Amino acid sequence: MEMKTRINQELRNRAPEEMTQLVIDNCRCVNGEIEGLNDTFKKLEFLSMINVELSSLARLPNLNKLRKLELSNNRISGGLEVLAEKCPNLTHLNLSGNKIKDLSALEALQNLKNLKSLDLFNCEITTLEDYRESIFELLQQITYLDGFDQEDNEAPDSGAEDDEDGDEDDEEEDEAGPPEGYEEEEEEDEDEEEDEAGSELGEGEEEVGLSYLMREEIQDEEDDDDYVEGEEEEEDEEEEEEELNEMEARKLPDTEFKTMILRMLKGLNENFKDI
Repeated sequence: MEMKTRINQELRNRAPEEMTQLVIDNCRCVNGEIEGLNDTFKKLEFLSMINVELSSLARLPNLNKLRKLELSNNRISGGLEVLAEKCPNLTHLNLSGNKIKDLSALEALQNLKNLKSLDLFNCEITTLEDYRESIFELLQQITYLDGFDQEDNEAPDSGAEDDEDGDEDDEEEDEAGPPEGYEEEEEEDEDEEEDEAGSELGEGEEEVGLSYLMREEIQDEEDDDDYVEGEEEEEDEEEEEEELNEMEARKLPDTEFKTMILRMLKGLNENFKDI
């Protein structure tokens, strides 16, 4: 896909003036020059043109707000002076995998006063003796070369910094805890719930206990009735045995014995009627 077509595709019906980032990697430029990119992209802060067969920056438009420029894996060997003219506020420049061979090709970058980070990985210049010392001496405004400073401290990752900031915010929120009065309100709510549950349970227990006692009382009365009836029957039987024993002991005549028997039977009938 040609660069001009790719730029139109990345716009996605947006106006160039609204764009702050533009990534057109792996497309193809005509004759090694930029095409389709013009001064209307005036708000652009990040531009990536990786592996687009670019060999010249002569047609780079004015991008005064541009901060980061990715140009790795192209064919650029010089002509970097245009960067100071068109992108004066550039802070990060990646020229890895280009045709940069000597220090003279980088002298134009001295005019980029805000440049802090420069990448030259896989460029022929990295094979020079005292390469890093020479670059830091030539471009004294930069802090990081190929991701490390002069003391070999690695450059911070912007994404990691954002994550750390987010973690710090979370820790501060955890330390701050809930707003004042929140815990007290929560405890009061719990106490109220326990009181309600206790009152409901108490009422239920009272009802169950009352009904149970009433049933017990009824059952006891029934048992007492059974006991009284059985006791009366036992007493009658004992009386009958005693009378029989007395008659037998006295050896009453048959008539008297019969009369006694009739009287006993009559008494039993009366007792049963009463019951």
